[in-house]
Amino acid sequence: MLYFARWKIALIVLVIFAGFITTLPNFFSAKTLESWPDFLPKKQMVLGLDLQGGAYLLYEVDQQDYINKRLQSLVGEIRVALREQPRIGYTGLGVQGDGAQVRIRDLTRLNEAEQRLEELRNPLVSSLFGGQPVDEFDIAVNDDGLIRFTYSEAGLDNRLQSIVQQSIEVIRRRVDEIGTTEPNIQRQGTDRILVEAPGEADPERLKDLVGQTAQLTFHMVDTSMSAEQALQNRPPVGTIVRYSIDDPPLPYLLEESPLLSGEDLVDAQVSFDQRSNEPVVNFRFNTSGARKFSTITQQNVGRPFAIVLDEEVISAPVIREPITGGSGQISGSFTVDGANDLAVLLRAGALPAKLTVIEERSIGPGLGADSIAAGEVASIIAGSAVIIFMILAYGRFGVIADLALVANILLIFGALTTLQATLTLPGIAGIVLTIGMAVDANVLIFERIREEARAGRSAITAIDAGYKRALGTILDANVTTLIAAVILFQLGSGPVRGFAVTLAIGIFTTVFSAFTFSRLLVAIWVRTRRPSKLPI
Repeated sequence: MLYFARWKIALIVLVIFAGFITTLPNFFSAKTLESWPDFLPKKQMVLGLDLQGGAYLLYEVDQQDYINKRLQSLVGEIRVALREQPRIGYTGLGVQGDGAQVRIRDLTRLNEAEQRLEELRNPLVSSLFGGQPVDEFDIAVNDDGLIRFTYSEAGLDNRLQSIVQQSIEVIRRRVDEIGTTEPNIQRQGTDRILVEAPGEADPERLKDLVGQTAQLTFHMVDTSMSAEQALQNRPPVGTIVRYSIDDPPLPYLLEESPLLSGEDLVDAQVSFDQRSNEPVVNFRFNTSGARKFSTITQQNVGRPFAIVLDEEVISAPVIREPITGGSGQISGSFTVDGANDLAVLLRAGALPAKLTVIEERSIGPGLGADSIAAGEVASIIAGSAVIIFMILAYGRFGVIADLALVANILLIFGALTTLQATLTLPGIAGIVLTIGMAVDANVLIFERIREEARAGRSAITAIDAGYKRALGTILDANVTTLIAAVILFQLGSGPVRGFAVTLAIGIFTTVFSAFTFSRLLVAIWVRTRRPSKLPI
């Protein structure tokens, strides 16, 4: 146990050196690191929201907003189904209360209508592993010809799960686009999403980007009457009135059915108009969208074409000539930041439902500085107490244990820096706890060596037996702690996960430093001093 091959010694020293060299950048400013040679590591540890400040936002999915939109979509599906040949006459089609309904005129065809509409129940897979499907809607058919669709409880739960998951992915893309480091985006409960952005300097901008639904649609402008006339009387069937983002807003009369949507976009970038030098957003469609856009512009030369974002007209240019390249431009008196934010929203995609902020906190860096200072004090006190105790209790072997402890701390910080894992205040608590646990293995080994020496073994054989027989106990203790850390990480959130990460990393570095590295130091001491009795 006390013999080390040269390659093993070299490997142990290399690991300790790697821990030191990756930890080193944390002691210098970012400006100083820029002057370092490229071959040296420059990554610094990522601090969490509670250490460097930032934005904390808790969103809730607006269920009613989603239900209303989905019922409106369902109305269109019912209309299409009943108009299939042979057509079935109906009346009263629309959204009423918490459902969509239609009345069949010819009661003799009620069963036929029910069979056509049965497919609109929309079976949904209830689990990842293909569980029993659940119907999105329940259908009630009355003898007087009234057919009513309402959301089933299981169907709504299923939809909420997919909406939250999809929203998380969209939010993650948006936050990544603006360069926020290590954001924490996760689900809370059934219909809430937590967004933490450490170091975010402009929480209001983040809130605007994350919370905006960004439903982009393209509509033809109806020129049969002015928008003012439509507002005074009643808009023609199949048209809607939408207002522009101008100040004051201008009304537009649009065809209700969108010709294209943001789902057909593949890219959006900010550029500048060569004539006015104003920032604009250039967008590009996918193959299907480009084909549809080409057809639309060919058939509507000379007509205005409205680009609508979240029910607001952001631009309504006139189609001068067919656009066959699959790309276009959005202009609207944007600022540079406004154009960039719009491009971010279009690239990241639209949220499937409206999100409402129910909790918002902006954490200043001052609170984080206080937390870091408190953590440093706690770490220094804990480390000093452990170092002094080990020297008093075990003498020279205590010094070896303290050197292993220093190596352990370097490895923890080096691993956190290399992995770019976020260090939180509970994470600092995990490191302080690891400092206390780090010497447990050495205590077990040294006490075992004492027992072997009392049993009459020589110094070298007692040391060898102590390390060999303590290994099983050390592994058992650390494996059980690792299991607890894994469970905390899987079931916990935010701060709890930060604690679990540092604890898990500390377990691996503790076993390496307390058993392998300290054993190497003891082996070197034994080889140079050839002791006849133990110094403990």
